[in-house]
Amino acid sequence: MLTEGARRAPRLYAQVVAHLLRAALAVVVTACTQAAPPSYEKESATSAPDAARTKITVAGKNGVKLDVEFRYQAQARSVEVNYQLHNPDAAPPLAVFDRGDLHTVQIGRQKLGAIGQPGFVTEGTDVEMLHAALPLPDPAPTSPPTPLAIKVAPGSTLSGRFESEIWSTTVPKRLRWCVGVMPFDEKFFDAPARSADGQVWSAPSAAAEAQQMLCTPWFDIAKGGFES
Repeated sequence: MLTEGARRAPRLYAQVVAHLLRAALAVVVTACTQAAPPSYEKESATSAPDAARTKITVAGKNGVKLDVEFRYQAQARSVEVNYQLHNPDAAPPLAVFDRGDLHTVQIGRQKLGAIGQPGFVTEGTDVEMLHAALPLPDPAPTSPPTPLAIKVAPGSTLSGRFESEIWSTTVPKRLRWCVGVMPFDEKFFDAPARSADGQVWSAPSAAAEAQQMLCTPWFDIAKGGFES
């Protein structure tokens, strides 16, 4: 029986790649790591008291927490996303797939170690932004989109920020962001490369099935906040 990720993989890859080929996104990114398996399983989200509800906390496994803030500009149809991923002391090291892919780096469209351009999946007026490991397309290209991940050690926090235009054929009414994560296993990841933003690791395309997705609730654009 196919998993949800297996069923979604071809459509996800087609939509994300079509978007990335159609336009170069204006993405401004900053990230740092403070130091001392796609299944597309959605983790639960809870909100801290916030009048505008532009901030949300997503709870992952092993006590992982993802704090996210959206700032949406309706006229420009763009969103700024600020996030902090907290990996508790007792949790295993975590791989976070927000660094794009090796092919994009090799052709000069992205700086190694920087936060990658999000992909988009559109369903009507709902737009989902994705930072995730993509499955290997069929037929496989000469230079496959090898996923890149950053390692977050136990007791560490990964902070990031990106801005992006929302590319869709219709005016979006709801928006959310998902990021793929999985326990870090050195037998699974290889070819570590140092960058200004920390050490980046390559993963096989099988990471697309092994990862789990941390997703925000839907952000209602008209109301200017996350849904309950």
